[in-house]
Amino acid sequence: MLKLPPRLVKAAFWACVLGTVFLSLVPVGFLPQAFNWWDKAQHALGFAVLTTLGLVAYPKLQWQLAWGLLVLGGFIELAQAASGWRRGDWLDLLADAVGVLVVMSVWRLGCSKGDFAPSSGRD
Repeated sequence: MLKLPPRLVKAAFWACVLGTVFLSLVPVGFLPQAFNWWDKAQHALGFAVLTTLGLVAYPKLQWQLAWGLLVLGGFIELAQAASGWRRGDWLDLLADAVGVLVVMSVWRLGCSKGDFAPSSGRD
């Protein structure tokens, strides 16, 4: 198994969180055309990636991570609704939750089988 430095994984997680917030709040016209995926799948995939990185970076904080990402998704939707150039959509939050829950379920299943053992490093 590839062993990455914990600081690098944590930095990647937080960079992705910031990137997600930025891309979620800029006017749609500023986004590259490559982002024309189906909107709900894009939300689920983005939050699945955030959850995966977060679990690798903070394996002992699984539930805090899951709830924190769901709160982040809610705040993004509220900020989009207040922005005037984006539209907040609660179905987007549901898609975020699907991405988080799918990864959490796979992670928990892997932990119960011993496939994903939390590191002994500090969180």
